[in-house]
Amino acid sequence: MAHNLVEELRWRGMIHDIMPGTEEQLEKEMTTAYIGFDPTSDSLHIGSLVPIILLVHLHKAGHRPIALVGGATGMIGDPSGKSDERNLLNEEMLAKNVAGIKKTLARFLNFEGSEANTPILVNNFDWMKNFSFIEFARDVGKRITVNYMMAKDSVKKRISGESGGGMSFTEFTYQLIQGYDFYHLHKTYDCKLQMGGSDQWGNITTGTELVRRMNVGEEAKAFAATCPLITKADGSKFGKSEGGNVWLDAEKTSVYKFYQFWLNTSDVDAEKYIKIFTFLSRKEISTLIEEHKKAPHLRVLQKRLAEEITTFVHSRELLDKAITASNILFGKSTASDLKSLDEQTFLDVFAGVPQAVLSVEEIEEGIDMIGALSAKTSFLKSNGDARRALKENSIAVNKEKVKEDFVITKENLIANQYVLLQRGRKNYFLLKIESN
Repeated sequence: MAHNLVEELRWRGMIHDIMPGTEEQLEKEMTTAYIGFDPTSDSLHIGSLVPIILLVHLHKAGHRPIALVGGATGMIGDPSGKSDERNLLNEEMLAKNVAGIKKTLARFLNFEGSEANTPILVNNFDWMKNFSFIEFARDVGKRITVNYMMAKDSVKKRISGESGGGMSFTEFTYQLIQGYDFYHLHKTYDCKLQMGGSDQWGNITTGTELVRRMNVGEEAKAFAATCPLITKADGSKFGKSEGGNVWLDAEKTSVYKFYQFWLNTSDVDAEKYIKIFTFLSRKEISTLIEEHKKAPHLRVLQKRLAEEITTFVHSRELLDKAITASNILFGKSTASDLKSLDEQTFLDVFAGVPQAVLSVEEIEEGIDMIGALSAKTSFLKSNGDARRALKENSIAVNKEKVKEDFVITKENLIANQYVLLQRGRKNYFLLKIESN
């Protein structure tokens, strides 16, 4: 292959465990490798970005990636890293989640190509749905001993009572079903490598063991590699913001909030994340790190990280809109910049800003500035304060300075519902217009 993929991934901090022979296999020939994605939701959050990026690295290095959506395993629930039994999803919810995840993955990998290493998208429900319990117990279950399965950390912790109250037979079988996925992909697509998060090592090695025991000779070759689970330097959970998970779907996490998440990364984390979450070269990354160390206050690393990853997940166009939205709070902007924002982004930018609700009738009549600043809203303490601020030229409506004779009308509405008032540089207030 063109370059040493494993060595590159190690430099980026993306290798945790790797089975002997894996590096040699990837050096030797185009290798088909897979990663599974659990359909616990109808989208993926940024915790899933590392396996997605691993698949993209594989593809860029000339290998053939398979993205597996666990329609079958999703019915059972992976016990790895979990202290309690998962709630089982009904078929309707599972189908919705599988469709959502397939749609998300298709943004990063082109499954419609024609080259030899075109990525493949599969759903393990397709080959598990017709398997009878007796067939599975006879053909697969007899290949792996209970002793082998019990030795896995995810099983040991649950059964010993270290975490949770035991483990159901359903969850106990999970590693066998995931192992069978590897065997099926090995047989169908000559898939020789399974990758995943470090918490998956037990499940993945069960797969390599099953491939070896159900084949002979060269056909029995199977490999495994895992990446570290991403952590934050301060010990808090990666991928969470105040509003919960940071999703890859703009409907769940706006592009502005997504961009801000990366922009607010600490210096220590930014230095680690720029290697993991971007495809920048070593030279570019080293230059950025040096530049950042000379002037940390300029946040060069964070800005580039946020730009690269927002472009990768969303698009350059949506990145530009997120930067415009960020500049509304922290830089110079105009009324047209404000009006270019969709409602969700506008509300994200001004989350926590005090507001007052006025009626549609009031704005149809026109709202005078004294009413808008004091009488109707209490943004400023008194009518006198309002008049003084207007004379001082410190009041803006939708980022444009106004005088006392200005009247707010429907023409000034942003997203058909809001007017932004501002005193000085940092004091904001929202008028929200609602029908009675």
